[in-house]
Amino acid sequence: MSLALAASLAVGGTAAASTINQNTSWTINRTGATSTYRVVAYGDSIFAGYNGSIFNVARRAAPVVEGEYLAKDFNSNIEVVRRTKSGARADDIYNNKIIAERSYMQSANTRVVMFEMCGNDYLQARTAFTDQTGTCSYAGLDTALANCTSYMEKAMQAINTYATAAKAKIIMNIYYPGYAADNVLTNCTDAATGTRVNKQSKFMPYLAKSNWRACSLAAKYGFQCADSFADYMGADYDSNGDGLVDSDALRYIAGETEAAYVTRITSTLRSTIRDANTHFATSATSYDYIQSDNTHPTYYGSTMSGTSSGAPAFTDTQILSGKNPEWNKWGHERAGWLMSTMDPATP
Repeated sequence: MSLALAASLAVGGTAAASTINQNTSWTINRTGATSTYRVVAYGDSIFAGYNGSIFNVARRAAPVVEGEYLAKDFNSNIEVVRRTKSGARADDIYNNKIIAERSYMQSANTRVVMFEMCGNDYLQARTAFTDQTGTCSYAGLDTALANCTSYMEKAMQAINTYATAAKAKIIMNIYYPGYAADNVLTNCTDAATGTRVNKQSKFMPYLAKSNWRACSLAAKYGFQCADSFADYMGADYDSNGDGLVDSDALRYIAGETEAAYVTRITSTLRSTIRDANTHFATSATSYDYIQSDNTHPTYYGSTMSGTSSGAPAFTDTQILSGKNPEWNKWGHERAGWLMSTMDPATP
């Protein structure tokens, strides 16, 4: 870990202009298990389990949570390898993690490979847009979307090439950190209308397009798409009386056009979208999925660094219907559970 880079890492509502490698390996040891399989996760500070520290990360970040469910399903030990770079944009993750560190997914015992990217592309574009005065330029937002689309596809192509032993390949799309805070007007004005722009309303179509493309590309390249936007931003009950649980209604639908998805997310179901700081499990109970920096997911349990191992946090009898007791109370637990629903049934 580079202390110079670590000290300059910016997080929260502003974008991270500097980067830091945060690589870990956690092996889940099951009593009596005779085989060990591997989960490999590539990404930025989300999969890293960033928690504000330059020395440690959340142990139970989403990839480890997914790995613990997989250990139960396989009745095997699971090594969860996180090759992550906090603050990195999509091109950096692709070039310096997925390609440069491809050997981790090339291991013969790899069974799941997952990745997430683009969060920092959009955070940096949002910061630059927020700082604008005069006439608004949307070029930075357009570039972020174009780059994200390109590198998501490149990443899938590379993983298909190198992770030949993997039985499941997963991309996790993007939730909207700072959704409530963005419900304000810009300092710049739109060239066509001459009026200030609501940031949230401007960003939503970009995020929706990005998430549709993540899931559409996943279908094209044989990946599963973990729709974190739906699971973070939608309640786990039917708040609008349409007969669907909000988080289910917001999910990507296979075969739906990009235009139809964008309309559904930004207009039809817009009233059901809530800031993930108050994720409603029921109409009366909510949990905070986002840390105090208003960017990174909350997590259950302790922190870690480097390479280590330990027993599963939950016994088999505590996991009911494929869910541990904390599955919907923390951001990382929710994302890890979501990806576990896409796991292969056997090694």
